Amino acid sequence: MSGYPERIEQGFAAARQIADAVLLEGYVLYPYRASAAKNRLRWQFGVLVPPEYTAQGGEHSHQRTECLMEAREGDVLAVELRFLRVQRRTVEKATAVGFESVERLELADRDLVEWDEGVEERIELVVPVEELAGEGVQLPFRLPGIGETGLVHEHGAVVGRLVRRREQVDGLVWLRAEELPGPYRAQRLTVEVENTSAWMPLRRATRDQALPRSLVSAHLLLGLEHGRFLSVTDPPEWARPAVERCRNERTWPVLVGPDGERRVVLSSPIILEDHPRIAPESLGTLYDATEIDEILALRTAALTEEEKREARGTDERAGAVIDLAESMPPEVLERLHGAIRGLREVTGAAGADQPWWDPADDPAVDPERDRVLVDGREVGAGSRVLLRPGRRRTDAQDLFLDGRTGVVEAVLHDLDGSVHLAVTVEDDPGADLWRAQGRFRYFQPDEVTPLDGGAPGAAPGAGAVTGAGAVVVPLEGP
Repeated sequence: MSGYPERIEQGFAAARQIADAVLLEGYVLYPYRASAAKNRLRWQFGVLVPPEYTAQGGEHSHQRTECLMEAREGDVLAVELRFLRVQRRTVEKATAVGFESVERLELADRDLVEWDEGVEERIELVVPVEELAGEGVQLPFRLPGIGETGLVHEHGAVVGRLVRRREQVDGLVWLRAEELPGPYRAQRLTVEVENTSAWMPLRRATRDQALPRSLVSAHLLLGLEHGRFLSVTDPPEWARPAVERCRNERTWPVLVGPDGERRVVLSSPIILEDHPRIAPESLGTLYDATEIDEILALRTAALTEEEKREARGTDERAGAVIDLAESMPPEVLERLHGAIRGLREVTGAAGADQPWWDPADDPAVDPERDRVLVDGREVGAGSRVLLRPGRRRTDAQDLFLDGRTGVVEAVLHDLDGSVHLAVTVEDDPGADLWRAQGRFRYFQPDEVTPLDGGAPGAAPGAGAVTGAGAVVVPLEGP
């Protein structure tokens, strides 16, 4: 049970879902196997190495968070430092005379291999705000080295064992606050986290040797019992000069919780926006927030049985991803295809299940029947045109279509009043497939020249002027 005041614990509980995503970002990447190249260089965010290693590895031993808070009289500040400690796991096979180290231990459902596991650690501190003045409060901590051995059984017999080792890690959390000058009662809060481990590396020590003595994915949760924090991203005008003087090193503080809530800050080694959220469609942790859940789920389910065996033996978290992908029903997978949230906010909850625009309810627009005037000739669905992509194009592939002919499939209008022609390219062997899927090339009217009916590729009629303006022709009758 946490020793935090109840109001702070409630705020932290809501923030930990976001904090957990930060903690495990990049923990193990698709295809979730230890042998994959991308899983051989791990722990990319928030790594605080022993101070004696900084000169060799180019990484840092401390991080600094500064933000503004409006603490009330008698207020308390709660701090939760969260990070992973690397636990090195080796594999041994049972023999007639004991155990011997092996690179791989093959079991019925998985292949156990050497791997670095991440053990979650928390350093908690609650301190009255008035004690943060001057030199503030320093909390040194020590996590002792631990060795563990676990037997591996199969069909009731011992077939091997897993040997796990965590190295000693020492650290320091230093808190201090100063009152800001002026009529507004606010304070600048500074929190520094430092790895103080006294490990003396060899002259040519490697990052792999430093990691077990490091704080990995280190980040902070900060909470006030009664006061509020100010946004560093979008502060009020009176606080902007003070915010600009805040110095954040290898971390970035953001407000977390519902919009408008300012009691809790997450200081993250990954830059986030205020009030970040986990997508409600997400079913579980896939350990790669920069990827798309739908793609990862589909590709994970398509792994071979041998690949899945290795993933399950790599890490329990990786095995959970495999199980999630295999058990995901089609209707749940469909939810991952995408969502438009901004427009839902505009339409409101009452229209959440309705499309933001339905052509069937807008008789003024009909993409399949509307026409535009180009060079004095009507162009619409079924018209053949010569393609002349303009210089404003940023996609080089569109320029390859210059001089090709196409068939207009629809006339479209955007919300700004501009007109676009949906076109399929003639002589494209995939044209029927694109048409069936509703996937077209899009051109503005001044980027096409109407063609007379005739064989594909026929030249435009005499006197045609490419790039003439377009006028929408209104529909008449049914």
